[in-house]
Amino acid sequence: MEPNTTPSNPNTLPENAYRELKPGESYHPVMPAHSHPKEVTPYSVIFGVIMAIVFSAAAAYLGLRVGQVFEAAIPIAIIAVGVGNLTGRKNMLGQNVIIQSIGATSGSIVAGAIFTLPALYILGLDAHFYQIFLSSLLGGALGILLLIPFRRYFVKEMHGKYPFPEATATTEVLVSGTEKGNQTKLLAVSGLIGGLYDFIIGTFGWWTETVSTRITEWGSLLADKTKLVFKVNTGAAVLGLGYIIGLKYAAIICAGSFTVWFVLIPFISHFAPGQTIAVGEGVTTLLRDMSPEEIFRHYARHIGIGGIAMAGLIGIIRSSRIIKQAASLAVHELRNGKNAQDTTERTQRDLSMRLILSGIIAILFTTLLFFRFGVLDNLLLSIIALLTVFIISFLFTTVAANAIAIVGNNPVSGMTLMTLILSSLVLVSAGLNGTNGMTAAMIIGGVVCTALSMAGAFVTDLKIGYWLGTTPARQEGWKFLGTAISAATVAGVIMILNKTYGFVGENALVAPQANAMAAVIKPLMEGGSTPWMLYFSGAALALILTMIGVPALAFALGMFIPLELNTPLLIGGLISWFVSGRSRDEGQNKARRDRGTLIASGFIAGGALMGVVSALLKYFGVDWFADTWNGSSGAEIMGVIMYLALIGYFIWDSLRAKQN
Repeated sequence: MEPNTTPSNPNTLPENAYRELKPGESYHPVMPAHSHPKEVTPYSVIFGVIMAIVFSAAAAYLGLRVGQVFEAAIPIAIIAVGVGNLTGRKNMLGQNVIIQSIGATSGSIVAGAIFTLPALYILGLDAHFYQIFLSSLLGGALGILLLIPFRRYFVKEMHGKYPFPEATATTEVLVSGTEKGNQTKLLAVSGLIGGLYDFIIGTFGWWTETVSTRITEWGSLLADKTKLVFKVNTGAAVLGLGYIIGLKYAAIICAGSFTVWFVLIPFISHFAPGQTIAVGEGVTTLLRDMSPEEIFRHYARHIGIGGIAMAGLIGIIRSSRIIKQAASLAVHELRNGKNAQDTTERTQRDLSMRLILSGIIAILFTTLLFFRFGVLDNLLLSIIALLTVFIISFLFTTVAANAIAIVGNNPVSGMTLMTLILSSLVLVSAGLNGTNGMTAAMIIGGVVCTALSMAGAFVTDLKIGYWLGTTPARQEGWKFLGTAISAATVAGVIMILNKTYGFVGENALVAPQANAMAAVIKPLMEGGSTPWMLYFSGAALALILTMIGVPALAFALGMFIPLELNTPLLIGGLISWFVSGRSRDEGQNKARRDRGTLIASGFIAGGALMGVVSALLKYFGVDWFADTWNGSSGAEIMGVIMYLALIGYFIWDSLRAKQN
């Protein structure tokens, strides 16, 4: 007999929401499959569109200004819940999911656009509105369509096996809007603490965002002489992410990071102090004169890119069963001329495979026309470009979804760099180079980058819907509206910012990812070196890790993501391990673990929301940041003290949980 997992309170998540299911056990969402909740209404659609416009503009500005794109899902969920409660609306859970799903397209579209397309301006080339808009729109739509066949695998079949940190935090926010009790209060208090903590760091700079061993004299000497440095991001949101990810995956991610920072970087600097290899345009500094961060950026990080690429290929091979299932369903529907989804329960009903296939064909045909008449004046080259986009997007879709499911961070810039390199080689071998080749390669990269960014972000939306009981087909269908709105907004913002600030010269926008893309693409199209051996080493390492049973993607992510963003994940994972294993009573351990999850979700939500506030203040020219103090050792010591205080509070409050 199947265990009863329906929550006693219909507005709370079931007990088995975050853990693996026992044999014969099923997960029943907050809104049951037999119910008919309000989801798509004029209110939810209009609200979602407004959120997509506002957050696309804010995220594009901040991303180009400082290189960081905040994820919009959590802030939008908070706003949707808050407005619904203030206006006294009822039955808002299903509508809030749609609001969040439409609005959250802003983050993925922004990342896809600003990581690549400003490179056209940096390279001295021109970019028209329709080029930016169509590359974002077509890439986003392709990412949605390619992910849908994998929805059941990631959100249902792998239930409890992936932590889904951002989806967890967003779900807790949405559920809290339907509750009136201690859980809502705890989420609000932890959100306030985490939000104020991160707001002070980002807006006032009273203590440093990153603490390193350079805080001491011996640490600075160690970094200069041996290139050894240890760094931790002191933010509350990243600490919360680590707690939700858990010790297992956090340890694997940090193992990859530690391999780079404590083995490869010191090794490279010790044995090749007088050598420099131009892996990026303008890299002429000798290794002995580089900082550990520069060696990471110019050398070691490329090994992570190779590992991510190989992990993607391995993931495709391992997902062959899922691909076959999707293909079989498509053939079945096409042969029978009817939708097999009609008999599927509401909470598992996707867009029909016939519609998905038709959509993919339509998107690819439109992309071909775009390449032929808007980018390349050659049909053969346009077909080559189209095949490059489709093959790479298809191959890396599962990588993007896996990365978000594990760590909540999509290595889209690394995968896009690999795309640029591969597409450039193909185009050069086909006879295209110079400025036309650079323009084509960057727009191809923009389409792929947006597709992968969308695929990674969309799996978060679908997991939220799975936990809460939303109809997947409605999420999937209305996601296209958010994509179109966000693409138009981002295209306009990029062109306005280029005219206002520019991307080259004094006081120009930083756009670090786009600058990296430009540095990679120029030597490929005009002659130069590419770090193939580093990519190969990363790929070989991923194969070895797979052979010994270590998740290669998580390890490679650690090699690619900066050290300071990985170490807090391990600290958060250790906190999770500590608070959930202190008692001999498993029920008490579970209560503490669940309370910690709420606190971590509050930290993530508060930090994300305050990140938006800080971005808006910067947008309007409000500068309260204490630059002089923040650059001093006193601010770094203050950072250590405040971070330890935050960790202490996290542990203390989690241990206060009482078993029901």
